[in-house]
Amino acid sequence: MCPVSQQLEITKNNENGFTCTKTLTYKEDNKEENPDTELLIPEQGNGLTPVHQVMVVKRELLAISFIGALRIPGVIEFSLCLLFAKLVSYTFLFWLPLYITNTAHLDAKRAGDLSTLFDVGGIVGGILAGVISDKVEKRATTCGVMLLLAAPSLYGFSMISELGLGPTIVMLVISGCLVNGPYALITTAVSADLGTHKSLKGNARALSTVTAIIDGTGSVGAALGPLLAGLLSPTGWNNVFYMLMAADTCALLLLSRLMLKELTTTKPKTGVLVALKEH
Repeated sequence: MCPVSQQLEITKNNENGFTCTKTLTYKEDNKEENPDTELLIPEQGNGLTPVHQVMVVKRELLAISFIGALRIPGVIEFSLCLLFAKLVSYTFLFWLPLYITNTAHLDAKRAGDLSTLFDVGGIVGGILAGVISDKVEKRATTCGVMLLLAAPSLYGFSMISELGLGPTIVMLVISGCLVNGPYALITTAVSADLGTHKSLKGNARALSTVTAIIDGTGSVGAALGPLLAGLLSPTGWNNVFYMLMAADTCALLLLSRLMLKELTTTKPKTGVLVALKEH
């Protein structure tokens, strides 16, 4: 049998993201081949005889556009929800030590140490939010319940913080848990879910864009929160807490449609593989 001498690959790309590769394998003509066999094998003009050809079609999915990412169901709602959640979280991050100093009459060092308990509560809240959402398979509902409880906890913190150090510590941990739980869940699991949404039809090249949109929108709230707190604090700390409670309420309202959809959607039977639920 004659050795293979050349392989030719032809690659074509079309506008739909498909790549077609045609591979032709040739062998050198054998001048001593049986005359009867030569009549059965067509000869090319370049002196090579084709042995076989293989057509390979590969689909290369293009990265999703910014507008395309916004059209994924749930991206806009979760992005705006994170804006208000980050607004509350970063307001506490920058203004909590000053608030504790003014209300509890502690020095700056002790107030700074005490304010870290808000972040400790955030660690607990992030873990709880992840565990619960995986258990019930309802991301929006998990965030919504925590936001619903966060607004009263903020009001309770503003009232109880004047009663002493012990109640302040307890309310700091509870408030941090309820405020930072949705924040942590949206920036991690929710972003990953939306970046691999079933509407993308298997295109995994949207995850970075979706995550950037959600986290970038949240950063707007991170900038607005401390700014608004600085403008409102001279009029009284109560007004600052009213602003924070209003932000939590707005975040909850933005998730109301997704929560309703999750609560009214029947859960699939156990053992049946299903695609990601559409929000």
